[in-house]
Amino acid sequence: MPISTKHPLPVNPKAIAIIGAGGIVTDSHLPAYRKAGFKVFALYDRDKQKAHSVARQWQIPHCCDTLEDLIAQGVAEECVFDIAVPASEILAILQKLPERVGVLIQKPMGESLTQAKAILDCCRQKGLIAGINFQLRRAPFMMAAKQLVMENRLGEIHDVEMRVICQTPWNLWQFLFEKERMEVNYHSIHYIDVIRFFLGDPQAVYCKTMKHPKILELAQTRSSIILDYGDIVRANIHTNHGHDYAPDKQECFFKIEGTRGAIKIQIGVILNYPKGSVDKFEYVLDDGKGWREISIDGTWFPDAFIGPMAGLQCKIEDDNYHYLNSVEDAWKTMCVVEACYRSSAKGAIPVTYQDNH
Repeated sequence: MPISTKHPLPVNPKAIAIIGAGGIVTDSHLPAYRKAGFKVFALYDRDKQKAHSVARQWQIPHCCDTLEDLIAQGVAEECVFDIAVPASEILAILQKLPERVGVLIQKPMGESLTQAKAILDCCRQKGLIAGINFQLRRAPFMMAAKQLVMENRLGEIHDVEMRVICQTPWNLWQFLFEKERMEVNYHSIHYIDVIRFFLGDPQAVYCKTMKHPKILELAQTRSSIILDYGDIVRANIHTNHGHDYAPDKQECFFKIEGTRGAIKIQIGVILNYPKGSVDKFEYVLDDGKGWREISIDGTWFPDAFIGPMAGLQCKIEDDNYHYLNSVEDAWKTMCVVEACYRSSAKGAIPVTYQDNH
């Protein structure tokens, strides 16, 4: 059974100008672009020492000391801009970009739906060809799963589950300790986006996101989310980032079931992060052969980061290209995230135990 996990690539790739030199850039963006053969032309970060260090390490020819200089050089070179800064800083950068350029924005699309709407409006007003880097839907194992679903190998999809039980070293991202919205907006947002990728837009959500007693400094580190697709389709997300016991009891899997088969994907990078573990792609069909495992070329980090940039450049070349990471689609993921926070704040329905007899 041939499985394709290759991203369509632009015919004439544009150079890339990156704004931000943090860990997501060095660990994912730059390795992915190098693997895809994309040229990174320029880099800027307000931490000049870090920017120059990254530029030297990755042989980036132009390290700019100001954002304005990077934009000017990027425009002159006809670059695509890659924004990888904290979500609260995205809008101010977009406002400085010239009209009708291509731009890929690291997720989330703002800290709230209000910020997401402002980002969407800015992209529309300036005529930007823009995408949000919700890259999990572009991971090779997700592309393989999508292919099986689109070929109707699983039949009618009726059950989707994402489960994460692990110990996440949140100290690696100190900026998250200042956020009022943390777990859903910065982690489970990936799973919400992937479920939308498979099932479309949910009708409603039920959500409770909460702290962990061993790391109360973070706003939330555990979430239970139900996406409502009616009376037949079940879609659940369960995350617990505070499981600091035996590593062999950690779990991170995405499971999708249909009337004729099922897929279960172990996402290794989340287990024992940042060292990670192995991915595993297993599936079963109604052919009597039982569960089987196939090898998938590539993984979430960094391979999934090729897709959003490649797709953006394909969209620039052909306006009719269906860009999976467009700001218009990402806006809908942010609407679901907002509904999750509203559901969590609203609270559950109290149980009545009064016995009138």
